Amino acid sequence: MRCVYKNRSNGTISTPKLIPFRTIGVFFVVLSVRLQMGPIISMSYTVFALKWRPQDFESIIGQDHIVGTLKNAIQKDRLAHAYLFAGPRGVGKTSTARILAKALNCKEGPTLKPCQKCPSCLEINQGRSLDVIEIDGASNRGIDEIRALRENVKFSPTHGKYKVYIIDEVHQITPDGFNALLKTLEEPPEFVKFIFATTHPQKVMPTIISRCQRMDFRRITVIEIIAQLEKIVRQENIVVDKEVLAAVARSSDGSLRDAESVLDQLVSFSKENISLKDAISVLGMVEQDVLFALTDKIIQKDPGAALKLFNEIIDDGKDPGVFLVNLIEHFRNLMVAKVSKADAKLVDLPQEICDHLFKQSQSMSLEEIFTAFNILIATQEMTKRLDSQRIPLEISLVRLAHSKNQHNPPISAPVESKAAVPLTEKKEQPQQIQAEAAKDIPAPIVSVTLEKVKEVWGSIVNNLSKIKMSVSTYLSEGEPTKVQGDLVTIAFLKSCSLHKESLDRKENKAMVEKAASELCNADLRVNFILVADMKHNTDARSNPFIKSALEMFGGRVVKED
Repeated sequence: MRCVYKNRSNGTISTPKLIPFRTIGVFFVVLSVRLQMGPIISMSYTVFALKWRPQDFESIIGQDHIVGTLKNAIQKDRLAHAYLFAGPRGVGKTSTARILAKALNCKEGPTLKPCQKCPSCLEINQGRSLDVIEIDGASNRGIDEIRALRENVKFSPTHGKYKVYIIDEVHQITPDGFNALLKTLEEPPEFVKFIFATTHPQKVMPTIISRCQRMDFRRITVIEIIAQLEKIVRQENIVVDKEVLAAVARSSDGSLRDAESVLDQLVSFSKENISLKDAISVLGMVEQDVLFALTDKIIQKDPGAALKLFNEIIDDGKDPGVFLVNLIEHFRNLMVAKVSKADAKLVDLPQEICDHLFKQSQSMSLEEIFTAFNILIATQEMTKRLDSQRIPLEISLVRLAHSKNQHNPPISAPVESKAAVPLTEKKEQPQQIQAEAAKDIPAPIVSVTLEKVKEVWGSIVNNLSKIKMSVSTYLSEGEPTKVQGDLVTIAFLKSCSLHKESLDRKENKAMVEKAASELCNADLRVNFILVADMKHNTDARSNPFIKSALEMFGGRVVKED
């Protein structure tokens, strides 16, 4: 076969070239195969977060209040010209905006149920509709981009009934950009709808918010996320332990998209079925059973076992910061389970876990749970100021699981020893008669100095731990600063206002006064105050918990600030 090549620019004809028929035959064979196979495009994998993205109002998870409002607006033909969708990430803001756009532009629309088959619905699903313009507020935040948008708003929609502008992360737009949009946003053409989405509504200008109908999306509950994940694994034929879905849901912090992405990652990570061990390894979380076990050590007052378990957690590669957050969350769950009697809706965990939480919470009083919570929050603050996260955690765990001191007799011991005298021995002896006669004589006032109170301060705190641990813990954060007559003033930092409030309760205050009176051999009253600074007060080594930590770890105070 001879082929002639002509140069289009100058009209010259190049030298003819011969192409073997064998080459032509191969070409047509390849062409025939290609036509049968279709275009050679590698079928990319669709991640769960996109594959399971809601396509209609009924598929939206956890936002019934939003769905109900939009449906009513469509039915009554009362749609606003601009909406502001505000809420955390991954809860369905952009998906809801797309579904609303489909409901408006479907050939059957406006409708509550887009057909998903007409050209408009298909184009919106594929992200190529000319009438639904999605804009990234972070990349198009300047006045020039907003001016261009304002000019394009004038043009009618191409196919659908409405032109819908979806601006994601709208809070990123500059003030000048917002100002350029104000007039158009207030009086847009009848065929234009604006839908703004943001995770930080407080950063959106008030003049913009006032021109929109605001809808607040909420975090999706753990139970709702678990239900959706169960639907996905069932449809995808994935073998997964039930505990895995609960762990994934807990780690997502109310974001369904994050949960779906983590599940996708676990499917890639695991060869066959997904085990809880795999999930914990990927997520870096601490197992729920470990949190229960560690709390048991605290309840049993076994600091050695608590430290050993914590050491195993760290050796397994868990991040101390993540562990601390998980432990704080666990004590929150204990509190809610205790007061709600294991209401799964309030705890936001599966019922079997709620039942376990309720059972464990019965071994602790609410004040003890509050005390543990406050200590862990203080530990979190301390880790921000230190290079080491492990040391503050170890000290806090020892403090929480500190065993009762057996060296000092309990405050109630003198009372018990007196009450233990048999009735047969109670004879009216001369000494007893004199004692009865002396009852009406006022006891001499014994003067107590501040130094005396400081000297027995550690014993007061330790003795109270045998009666009520929360009172002892709160009191340990204070320092005696003044003694005037029979009144002892105990100061707390302003950050410890909760400690003062608890100790000011009638029964707790009486307990402290009794302990101080017995150890100082005087009838004392106490007064609790808040101060801004206590640097000038007692040596840090006099604090009983610091003293215990020094003795346990063989340490010494190098410097006091």
